[in-house]
Amino acid sequence: MGVAKFAGFGPGTSKFLRGLGDKLVVIAPGVRAEPRINGSSYRVDRDVRFSKDKTPYKDHIDLMFWEGEDRKRAISSLFLRIRAGGIEMGVGVHDFEKGSMARFRERVDDAKSGAALEKLVGKVEKAGLSVQGEHYKRQPKGVESHSELRVRLMRHSSLSCSYRSSLPKEFGSAAFAGWCVKHWEKMLPLNGWLVREIG
Repeated sequence: MGVAKFAGFGPGTSKFLRGLGDKLVVIAPGVRAEPRINGSSYRVDRDVRFSKDKTPYKDHIDLMFWEGEDRKRAISSLFLRIRAGGIEMGVGVHDFEKGSMARFRERVDDAKSGAALEKLVGKVEKAGLSVQGEHYKRQPKGVESHSELRVRLMRHSSLSCSYRSSLPKEFGSAAFAGWCVKHWEKMLPLNGWLVREIG
């Protein structure tokens, strides 16, 4: 089953999203999965009105799952991108807004919550997952010196972790939802910290 067929947004895609939602709720009860376009599924057609690139469709499928009523206001989410050549999946926030950026730095600086995040990030990296988001060259003024990892986190403008893979043998079968959940499960504690401390 190719990506193009999977992207048809017919009964098969909705069935996959419902199955994925059923499995996610077991390990993350607060995470929402909405099997519809502009819910957990992003559109595959491109808005080309103001673009020089008139390619009508994207070359990938994006799926998103979040906590809270409104996807657009979710502080952190679980994401899945499917291309013909492979998969990227992860959890986190891709850009802190001004208020959440200040809150993030405050919580990293805090002895208890900062130490908890440091421990989580260490586990994620030890599991071979990539942690992204470091953007600034300098540590913010007025914060205490911490461990090397905590100082690095202070330079983040976002925080996410991800996993990349070629298309697994489970892709296109009922087992693919379980494959996704197995990988997300390793990352969920980071999502939980973001929702709890920043959300």
